[in-house]
Amino acid sequence: MYQLDEKIWFWVLGVIPVIILFFLVLQIWKHKAQRKFADKQLLKKLSPNASLFKSVLKIIVLSLAFASIAIALVNPKIGTKLETVKREGVDIVFAVDVSKSMLAEDIAPNRLEKAKQLVTQIINNLASDRVGIIAYAGKAFPQLPITTDYASAKMFLQSMNTDMLSSQGTAINEAIKLATTYFDDEEQTNRVLIIISDGEDHSEQAAAVAEEASEAGIRIFTIGVGDVKGSPIPEKRNGIVLNYKKDNQGETVITRLDEETLKNIAAEANGIYINGKNTNDVVKNIGEILNGMDKKEFETKQYAEFKDQFQWFLGFAVFLLLLDIFLLERKTAWLKKLNLFNENL
Repeated sequence: MYQLDEKIWFWVLGVIPVIILFFLVLQIWKHKAQRKFADKQLLKKLSPNASLFKSVLKIIVLSLAFASIAIALVNPKIGTKLETVKREGVDIVFAVDVSKSMLAEDIAPNRLEKAKQLVTQIINNLASDRVGIIAYAGKAFPQLPITTDYASAKMFLQSMNTDMLSSQGTAINEAIKLATTYFDDEEQTNRVLIIISDGEDHSEQAAAVAEEASEAGIRIFTIGVGDVKGSPIPEKRNGIVLNYKKDNQGETVITRLDEETLKNIAAEANGIYINGKNTNDVVKNIGEILNGMDKKEFETKQYAEFKDQFQWFLGFAVFLLLLDIFLLERKTAWLKKLNLFNENL
């Protein structure tokens, strides 16, 4: 486990592209100036020890030095001592729809990215609750078990995509069934399942399964992403739209946000439906609901002591800066012996 003390210092990394840009501009200017002065063969005779490779190496070393300084200023820390602590909270499982319809762009940048953004913002506003993540399409897949490690939750969340499950379609009932296995009977806390989807459900069993989940003490809240007017599903390659998904008759498939299905699921499990268009409204509503629920105590392990690691990066930066002093633009003896790129022929 690690911590980053001063993330604002990552802005120092912005110096690196400036250095590289300045270097490229300088090389172009030097090349044009040299061409005006003499031809290529004459320049080799006049400056036999000039080395472009040495200049590139200097820029790489300098860039790495600034990167190391930036990380040192951020001051990463590594956890060194685990302690068992008691916390109070709610168990929350997020079920994220990763079917192909979530690629529709009727909500920016697309439905899936919006869903991931919503979950991330909800997690950012949690205090001591435990979270788990499920991905589902035609089948449901456990992405992350119940945990208090929010950093891991957000990492797993960002890796989710529409290609992670081979079984396509949308079976919300599968996600609900899997979610019931996430909650710990021995350390009972209030149980919440938050489904983020466009509402397309090919199983038509979700409402019945949601009612069963409610009887097991699980409240289900649904968040709809998309537009009721609908949108085609783009088929992309390298970020470029090549076509739109078509049905068996060759007609372009239009996928729509099905709010009624999501409302019915929530209603069957003592929850509510929230339209996901406005992120702030979603986070506020979910936060108010969770704050109003009874918190129950559970035990968890967390790092209580962290050790600074900035000195390693600072030392590496100093080493690189000292190395840069000896990397003159003229070829040194060791570089001549290496004969990189056949420069000495």
